[in-house]
Amino acid sequence: MLATIQFNSKKLQIDLSKPIDISMPLRASKDNVNVWGVKKPKIKPVKDGEWITSVVEGACVNFNNISFNPHAHGTHTECVGHITKQVHSINKNLKQFFFLAEVVTVAPEKLNGDFVISKKQLQFAIGNKKRDAIVIRTIPNTNEKMSMQYSNTNPPYLLEDAAIYLREKGVKHLLIDLPSVDKEKDDCQLLAHHAFWNTKGKIRMDATITELIYVPNTVDDGCYFLNLQIAPFENDASPSKPILYKIM
Repeated sequence: MLATIQFNSKKLQIDLSKPIDISMPLRASKDNVNVWGVKKPKIKPVKDGEWITSVVEGACVNFNNISFNPHAHGTHTECVGHITKQVHSINKNLKQFFFLAEVVTVAPEKLNGDFVISKKQLQFAIGNKKRDAIVIRTIPNTNEKMSMQYSNTNPPYLLEDAAIYLREKGVKHLLIDLPSVDKEKDDCQLLAHHAFWNTKGKIRMDATITELIYVPNTVDDGCYFLNLQIAPFENDASPSKPILYKIM
């Protein structure tokens, strides 16, 4: 189904019948992606004495409790409330959900024993394009990202100058297939988070960071129409489902 939409004074034609889901599903499994050393997600039927709310167990409905951490168990979108003393909710601060996004592929480079993404790499990948959102796919890009146990592996991360570059370029929404834009263990400096949200200046309340996405290799680099979907959690972060649409 082709749709023509007016967006930022431009007419775009997208195929709504071919969404590209770049989120990770949340599963009650040891194979669910996991970060920060927390236990696996749980999805279990409610129990009331002998009664178990599962159709298999004789109930008329399935009625599950779900226990998980949005930062640790899959694709999630966070606002500046993730790093501030004051409580800020992603549900209250993300008010628009459609953006022009540029998908870029980056091979993290080695620096002082770590693998990092630098300003120079992003400048080369993005060039002079102006986008609301940047979607970063790192290589190697294998299906193992969907079940990776990241704790204590020191995954790649963004350098502070890369986050400053994105902020100064006007990027409001950063999506990345890593567990964090910052180093796993950095003594709580969180340099890239602070730089992207500009916590030392006028805080960018409407800017978001989405981590633990997965962009299939079949998706080419380039410009897409992004629908950034969140659950309405009054929390600094929410599980999310970013969807890309190819622009015809």
